[in-house]
Amino acid sequence: MTRIRDRRFSRDIHDHILNGAIQAHSCIADYLAIKKLRAHGHDVTAVGKKPAVVGDVTVNTDMQNLDNIDTVTLYLNPANQKPHYDAILALQPKRIIFNPGTENPELEEMANQKGIETLEACTLVMLTTNQY
Repeated sequence: MTRIRDRRFSRDIHDHILNGAIQAHSCIADYLAIKKLRAHGHDVTAVGKKPAVVGDVTVNTDMQNLDNIDTVTLYLNPANQKPHYDAILALQPKRIIFNPGTENPELEEMANQKGIETLEACTLVMLTTNQY
């Protein structure tokens, strides 16, 4: 999950949480999203299956102790999202971006019921076209 947190414009919070399986950069979209978010000045918290480091971002293996999340960007397919529903929703992000291949009507509905905006979009395209 990519976590973007920007509540009340506090500068000491994380902007993004990126959730996906980053294993030695095996998922190039995750890697590029982290790099591009950082290049655009966003703080990023990354969560993956295994600990890793991407540039100046440490990839965590859980979502515990995360707060002030603005955006969650998903790079997990729907089957792999299911065990994380509660943790994702507990972050209370302003929005969740479902990147191509991660679209999940069940999680989208759950998020919408909690007032969380959901988008089926590509984080990389959004950043490139200044729509983020």
